[in-house]
Amino acid sequence: MGNFKVEGNIIDIRKRSIFFGEVEVEEGKIKNITKLSEAKSDADFILPGFIDSHVHIESSMLIPSEFARLAVVHGTVSTISDPHEIANVCGLEGVEFMIENGKTVPFKFNFGAPSCVPATIFETAGAELNHKDVRSLLERPEIKYLSEMMNFPGVLYKDDEVLKKIAAAHELGKPVDGHAPGLRGDTVQQYIDAGISTDHECFTAEEALDKLQRGMKILIREGSAAKNFEALIDLLNDWPEMMMFCSDDKHPDSLVENHINALCARAVAKGVDVFKVLQAACINPILHYKLDVGALQIGDAADFIVIEDLTSFNVKQTYIDGALLAENGRTVGNWATHIEDAKSVNHFACSPKIEEDFIYPFKGEEELAVIEALDGQLITNRIAAKPKVSNGSVVSDLENDVLKMVVVNRYHDAPVAISFVKNFGLKNGAIASSVAHDSHNIIAVGVDDKSICEAVNHVIEKTGGVVALGNGRVEVLALPVAGLMSNQDGYKVAESYTSIDRFAKELGSTLLAPFMTLSFMALLVIPRLKLSDMGHRDGDKFEFV
Repeated sequence: MGNFKVEGNIIDIRKRSIFFGEVEVEEGKIKNITKLSEAKSDADFILPGFIDSHVHIESSMLIPSEFARLAVVHGTVSTISDPHEIANVCGLEGVEFMIENGKTVPFKFNFGAPSCVPATIFETAGAELNHKDVRSLLERPEIKYLSEMMNFPGVLYKDDEVLKKIAAAHELGKPVDGHAPGLRGDTVQQYIDAGISTDHECFTAEEALDKLQRGMKILIREGSAAKNFEALIDLLNDWPEMMMFCSDDKHPDSLVENHINALCARAVAKGVDVFKVLQAACINPILHYKLDVGALQIGDAADFIVIEDLTSFNVKQTYIDGALLAENGRTVGNWATHIEDAKSVNHFACSPKIEEDFIYPFKGEEELAVIEALDGQLITNRIAAKPKVSNGSVVSDLENDVLKMVVVNRYHDAPVAISFVKNFGLKNGAIASSVAHDSHNIIAVGVDDKSICEAVNHVIEKTGGVVALGNGRVEVLALPVAGLMSNQDGYKVAESYTSIDRFAKELGSTLLAPFMTLSFMALLVIPRLKLSDMGHRDGDKFEFV
């Protein structure tokens, strides 16, 4: 951190102006911004850094310090980070790990207090946070908000524990994030009236507009699996003060490629005014969450970026607190990851399985309730399919792409939950993962019981990981940190994930992100049909099938 000056086309988002000038930095703060008379035709643009307004760091399969190292090269200076995933595995110890590891790097993480641990009572999680635990987190200065309230039935039916968590956030002056897929009309109004101010789960413009008109802020999400940008971006034209950008869940390979900068480029290409785009990407999160992040104003922290132009949003430099942290696609300086003790944060206690554990006996049923996975969406459909029977058991039907899917309790030994899923497309082998939202039991899909069993056992052997196997080959990406994250170099993790993702597609999967989609097949708080370690669950009716 030193004293220096940067020249360029300065973007003042709040005043909606661009002028050639000089930013003077002293001791990590912006001391002065001066307009210069002689503009340079080839000058770069200077603007506040980007903020991901809702992300689960764990989904990158990287610990926070490594996530930051990859994100900062794309101009991201800060995140609104929900540590919900690790909390469901390791409880308060997991949240503490995320906070402390995030402090080891010069990046502005803003963590929330997870509101739903466990996410539901209809699956086995590794921990529970009650309203007292949540309040203790909210009292910490590092905790900026109450994380997404996924238990919307608990809000609507005034569950005492849920209301106490919301009340604690309000009493401490911290906002409450929402999670209300499909809620409309009077129902969503009741949810908003409980004091919940954002939603990132809208998958149609009509749903988002209904919520915007009722005063709820809408996050445009574009992650590795859930992609709502195209459906929602036109709303930014009329609601620039009420919208933000987020990734929610972003795998390491896509984080290497881009981050919020790519959403800015796509929005401008669609004709959205650049100031409205940057309002959503840089300013609105600061205002809503009361962040200690600079907005390129005199006296602010010197958190800003230098970009090539306002079309590609190619980031040339990233500064945080006046320190140059990334330049031309590479990090600058010492990014020590401090992961020596990372392996100790985990909760994994199940025994290896045998093939017989995965048998689904045929009981004479004429139809199976099948989960239909939808590429690029978290929601699923419930469809019916005729069972394929072999030796008295229902087995995967490769011809009709109805494959066996299982969830294995990772916290203790228990019977395997079995279902069938359409659209994974595998023609050989199996894929498995210990990343399975929200409780992160082991989930697998495959063409036969032998392959599924072998894939699951590789995950168990590594106490967490993602696995693809078939055609006599096995690829494993170990995730020893809570069974969710690697303790290796972020770029190497991205390479490994790219390889295993490619292998899953070579085995036949036609999905854009097979492992990300697989991880959401157990997400009970999203409609319609999902599978937990306890069985089939209807996400609309909140009941077992």
